[in-house]
Amino acid sequence: MELKLNKTHLTKDLQLSDEALGSLMMALQKSLLEQSDITPVLKDFRFRIADGQLFVMNPPIVKFGIEQVSEEENNED
Repeated sequence: MELKLNKTHLTKDLQLSDEALGSLMMALQKSLLEQSDITPVLKDFRFRIADGQLFVMNPPIVKFGIEQVSEEENNED
């Protein structure tokens, strides 16, 4: 992690952790599946810094519906 000091702010160069990248991808997938705006999900992300990486503390939850297939439909193939 690199620390930089300018006249008004202390800045840090950070990278997304694998977990944070996964959270971003899940937010995108959820947005596409629900045909909804991704912006509110991203704005609600809460981050924590550890070892120079950003972690998402509240990743989105994506639920997939499971279709039931009856035995008769399954045997027709």
